Amino acid sequence: MNINEWRTYLVTAERRSAGRTTPDVVAAALEGGIDVVQLRDKGSTDRERYETGVQLRELTAEAGVPLVVNDRIDLAAAVDADGVHLGQSDLPVEVAREQLGEEAVVGVSASTVEQATAAEAAGADYLGVGAVYGTDSKDVSGDRNGIGTERIAAVADAVEIPVIGIGGIDAANAAPVVEAGATGVAALSAITAAEDPEAATAALRDAVTE
Repeated sequence: MNINEWRTYLVTAERRSAGRTTPDVVAAALEGGIDVVQLRDKGSTDRERYETGVQLRELTAEAGVPLVVNDRIDLAAAVDADGVHLGQSDLPVEVAREQLGEEAVVGVSASTVEQATAAEAAGADYLGVGAVYGTDSKDVSGDRNGIGTERIAAVADAVEIPVIGIGGIDAANAAPVVEAGATGVAALSAITAAEDPEAATAALRDAVTE
């Protein structure tokens, strides 16, 4: 697994999937060339997320694509995910390593250079930096919502690990995020809510790689 080659990153959200299941959306995104999938599905019960995670593990394993779980180290272990993505208020990176093993992928959300360098020092494998263009998919304070590509550039200059831009990103605005120094971009609504998630994934991938 080479995180430096992650160009497109799907964050799941079944409540935005226009009546489709998360496995349906992920299967389409895999066909469209997604590089990594994060099981998020906030609002689902623990049992529902576990059952979804088992299905996603099967789909991603068959496609050779990494699966990470948002926030929950225990759920990542339960579904045999490749790793976990932690927020600033979640358990520390070192706890994730203890529970999941040294080979696990551990990502950390950051919105400032200080958070980014601290996460790198703690042993994070990559950073999710945003919200770049703003987001309404979760509660984000005003100073972290719409941080802009300038912040992406500042973080990318300050760390050695890969930076994934997130927050309001789609095929139309992904290029400036990568030009600012991000390795790739993460999308939620741009894929999950799209009429054709496979085509939306392919379009996002084209925007990033071009």
